[in-house]
Amino acid sequence: MSGNRRVLTSTAAGSSAWRNWAGTVTVRPARTVTPASVEEVAAAVRAATAQGLRVKAAGSGHSFTSAAATDGVFVRPDLLTGVREIDRAAGTVTVAAGTPLKRLNAALAHEGLSLTNMGDIMEQTVAGATSTGTHGTGRDSGSIAAQIRALELVTADGTVLRCSAEENPEIFAVARIGLGALGVITAVTFAVEPVFLLTAREEPMSFDRVTAEFDQHVAENEHFEFYWFPHTGNCNTKRNNRSAGPAAPPGRIPGWIEDEFLSNTALQAVCALGRAVPATIPAIARVSSRALSARTYTDIPYKVFTSPRRVRFVEMEYALPREAAMGALREVRAMVERSPLKVSFPVEIRTAPADDIALSTASGRDTAYIAVHLYRGTPHRSYFTAVERIMTAHGGRPHWGKIHTRDAAYLAEAYPRFGEFTAVRDRLDPDRVFGNAYLRRVLGD
Repeated sequence: MSGNRRVLTSTAAGSSAWRNWAGTVTVRPARTVTPASVEEVAAAVRAATAQGLRVKAAGSGHSFTSAAATDGVFVRPDLLTGVREIDRAAGTVTVAAGTPLKRLNAALAHEGLSLTNMGDIMEQTVAGATSTGTHGTGRDSGSIAAQIRALELVTADGTVLRCSAEENPEIFAVARIGLGALGVITAVTFAVEPVFLLTAREEPMSFDRVTAEFDQHVAENEHFEFYWFPHTGNCNTKRNNRSAGPAAPPGRIPGWIEDEFLSNTALQAVCALGRAVPATIPAIARVSSRALSARTYTDIPYKVFTSPRRVRFVEMEYALPREAAMGALREVRAMVERSPLKVSFPVEIRTAPADDIALSTASGRDTAYIAVHLYRGTPHRSYFTAVERIMTAHGGRPHWGKIHTRDAAYLAEAYPRFGEFTAVRDRLDPDRVFGNAYLRRVLGD
């Protein structure tokens, strides 16, 4: 680097450990670097390769797997933040890879712009969220990765590679959900549109009704999702649709009661009680599933799509062909009812349209997602194993950033374009500079 350049921040082994949000992964790398530019990322990759060290980049740690784990060089994106360019004519924004989604959303709103769809949290970095296939729910609009229009990627030899539908299209076809296997993403270009309003309608509904009417609700609403409370026949539904306005956000006190007290403070308390005394969980579920009432509010998209999530948990999520989802969910309910399991967390169901990304969980098929959670510290293996058995029987694809036990042999069958992805990986990273144990399991050697 030239003499007036900032020296790349680096820390040696043993100085600190990194843990993911759920506490399921701890990383103790040989070296941690915090580059502030694409040139510094490239220099760090070249230096690691010269020393025979592997490289992994991490975001905010919201993945439950060890996708970002390494004993080599650990790239933290804390300084790779900010909006690089807004192109109103093209309808795009280019943002540095370490930018948290919450900062991107605020910046876009300030400019009168918005992403079309979002997941339900926004703590992740843009690169971390897209690399693992973070998604919300949508009839016509897909995951965050499906909104990518271009990527900037540092490959294993330190080359800065740009890809889009026009530039390196064969790489773009697979890199939008790349699992960190193809290189270090340094910038992402998203499609954006003028900011709009969404009206959210939240409403309790019985399990039997919502599962019987699921296809109708998906067809009639731009964004439909629901939560089932195990040990009960109760669900809570949410329908988000574009609105002409005016904006009518939740009132300060009612919003606090629903989004903070009931969804976080009270949930934390009942989960802690359930973990300590599992026998209380069914009774608690019957009470808590009736605590949320119907409400309607209208606001800009990210304030409707996302909610604060302060209760720590572990999660497994599977993507199923949409037509199989309600049958699979009924099987999960029957399994819970006949088992000794005590499940304190709601089960979440969302949808996505088919997309064209090789390793997207919605690749090539209209999709419904079933996500199961347990409070952090609660033994989860029996529950998750039983659910996973049901999901795989229906051709399920596991979310790349959430707990699962699938391997490359299974995933190669689940994804028709799996070989397309691994061929690009072999080309860009033949020596597996960006490899780790998780990628060996899910992608093979």
